[in-house]
Amino acid sequence: MTEAVVRIESLAFGGAGFGRVEGKACFVPFTAPDDLARIRLSLVKNSYLEGEIVELLEASPRRVVPLCPVFGICGGCTWQHLSYDDQLEAKERIVGDTLWRFGRIESERVARAVPSDSPYGYRSRVQFKVRWTAGKLQMGFYRRGSHYVVDIPEGCAICNSALNQVLAEIRPVISCFAEPDRIPQVDVAVGDDGVTLAVVHYIGDNRDRARAHFTACRSDLPAVGGLHLQCGRKESIEPLWGDDALTYRFPGDFLPKLPSMTLSFSRGGFSQVNYRQNRELLRAVHRMADLTGEERLLDLFCGNGNFAIPLSRYAMAVVGIEDYGPSLEDARRNAAANGAGKIEFIRSDAAAGVRQLVSREKHYSVVVLDPPRTGAKEAVTEVASLRPERVVYVSCDPATLGRDLGLFRKSGYDVRECLPVDMFPQTFHIESVTLLSRAD
Repeated sequence: MTEAVVRIESLAFGGAGFGRVEGKACFVPFTAPDDLARIRLSLVKNSYLEGEIVELLEASPRRVVPLCPVFGICGGCTWQHLSYDDQLEAKERIVGDTLWRFGRIESERVARAVPSDSPYGYRSRVQFKVRWTAGKLQMGFYRRGSHYVVDIPEGCAICNSALNQVLAEIRPVISCFAEPDRIPQVDVAVGDDGVTLAVVHYIGDNRDRARAHFTACRSDLPAVGGLHLQCGRKESIEPLWGDDALTYRFPGDFLPKLPSMTLSFSRGGFSQVNYRQNRELLRAVHRMADLTGEERLLDLFCGNGNFAIPLSRYAMAVVGIEDYGPSLEDARRNAAANGAGKIEFIRSDAAAGVRQLVSREKHYSVVVLDPPRTGAKEAVTEVASLRPERVVYVSCDPATLGRDLGLFRKSGYDVRECLPVDMFPQTFHIESVTLLSRAD
């Protein structure tokens, strides 16, 4: 069987539509619930199938017209063909299903998703892929499942307009470089004040030539606030000219009695890609932490202090743990700039950092975790050994979240609530904030 007809029933984590072919689960990208499609099977396994649309026999009434001309070709967005309400509904269900599958967390614990008020133009940080082929520059994103670069000369629909302006300006600068085929990627980020930073990745052997070329092009890049060159790992990043950090704000009284705060992050450092929804993450973490001023708060994977610094206003003391040195330096500068004097920052991976705190015999009433997509498996047992009253887990991956919540439950914690926060409209990705408390 090389082709089949499938009726799409729902959407799955990963973005594909889900249906059944002769009783076997079948996943088809860029389909919508109620589509009837003739598909070409691209993968056949004992337990499931994957396919690509050959012909849409019946189009779902839930389909909308995608805004981006390369949607379905570019590997970035997966759901521009769905209304935003349908996207939110799918994400809520996917979080519930995934937490049950990986952690046996009841779907009733999953709340309604917090929507984004800007389903397009929200991304503040992006990696533009670059390929020089047949004397022509291709700059955009990888085609799904490949390293073929889909060119986006008109820009990206989900990117902040400032990022698209940088894209337009830097294309000719790369094209006239002596080794355009040695530039594989350009990272671009924008602060919520509109200032941009760009990092050009260079994989050639003549770093001096690359440095000289991009330094001399400053007048050709008026939209770029600061330009940097990277020749290997993050540690190799060097500034060429302009700004070295970006900022975003938490407005005054956004949380009760919270003064206006401005936080910065350096080139190569982490920040949430959606500043407005980052505020919703903080709002949820603040509510679930339920701080009264008497608690000691531990913030794991604290980054530049995104949670630790504003939450220090409500805690007796705060400890932040972060493994990436530049982000920790950002956190220390941000704490000083915002008058947050009750924070101790420790450079360590999460599990080792918690073991260090256990040896001090300190008690932490509340622990906040914001790990990368791989989750916090190694740190769960260590956190549980601290016996905090509450754990607030910020996650960008429902599968690793479900796994870790299952481990917390085995360590004596109950899941009280999981709140999805849509940081990534037009994609299947979903952020969430989960509250756990000690079962005893």
